[in-house]
Amino acid sequence: MKLLVTGGAGFIGSAVVRQAIAAGHEVVNLDALTYAACLDNVASVADAPGYAFEHVDIRDRAALDRVLAQHKPDAIMHLAAESHVDRSIDGPATFIETNVIGTFQLLEAARAFWQAQGQPEGFRFHHVSTDEVFGSLGAEGQFTETTPYDPRSPYSASKASSDHLVQAWHETYGLPVVMTNCSNNYGPFHFPEKLVPVVILNALEGKPIPVYGRGENVRDWLFVEDHADALLTVIQRGAVGRSYNIGGENEVRNIDLVRMICRLLDNARPADRPREELITFVTDRPGHDMRYAIDPSRIVSELGWRPSVTLEEGLRRTVAWYLENTGWWQALRDRAGVGQRLGLSA
Repeated sequence: MKLLVTGGAGFIGSAVVRQAIAAGHEVVNLDALTYAACLDNVASVADAPGYAFEHVDIRDRAALDRVLAQHKPDAIMHLAAESHVDRSIDGPATFIETNVIGTFQLLEAARAFWQAQGQPEGFRFHHVSTDEVFGSLGAEGQFTETTPYDPRSPYSASKASSDHLVQAWHETYGLPVVMTNCSNNYGPFHFPEKLVPVVILNALEGKPIPVYGRGENVRDWLFVEDHADALLTVIQRGAVGRSYNIGGENEVRNIDLVRMICRLLDNARPADRPREELITFVTDRPGHDMRYAIDPSRIVSELGWRPSVTLEEGLRRTVAWYLENTGWWQALRDRAGVGQRLGLSA
């Protein structure tokens, strides 16, 4: 199949691009190359015969029309999004522009293309979203595909809005869509402003490791390569109009995750003192959701997919990757906001 992947130079998008090319698909990588994108993420497939790159912003309807007419993809996988909660607190406008307006422009371009091609039965528009649209859980329970939406940050509100647009374009115009909502991703090529790479890099350099509040917030962690595999499964075999929750089945408190990373680094590259001593509790994020957890029953029962990488194994592989790829993350540290505490403007 020929896939158009938006945001294919980002963290999750690049994992999809690499896996899709390895599986024999053709891929058109469409990316605006904003601050969190990096073409080095797809350098390993850049010369593959089935790969093409388009430097395009999803808000640019004319450019989207050109790309679709030129490449004629069998499916669109929409991952392009602003995704950092702290940045959304300080600057929500960018999140509305990209995640809401951008998704609208892409939906309209996809609808026009699909209709111009005679509404091919096999065409799919796959919208990739987050479990954060469901809000915050208490000590018990899990998110399912029917959990009511309850977004609590500008980021999650913008993603919830885009989810509703996609569902509306399916119901109103018949656009053949599938949707997925995932838990927290981690792994190689993770931009160095998110929790896991921040912990790894600060611990590696002997700097304080910032943990919001008391680190009691719980997340379900999904190895990014498992996520990419799930996304490719859904776009090929998911039912039209259906949504699928993708979880890692790896729930853990933030403080315990941080301690696991510290111990892995201590074993891989011993320091003068245990790196857990670098943990520093800092002012919590405004409106910080307490717990996320995904029930993956639907994707397991309908599509036979479930995560294959345990949290301990995934973190070990992630730590090893950062130790072996210092040039990649060092080159990103000068980008705006990296290494600064964001999200306190509320």
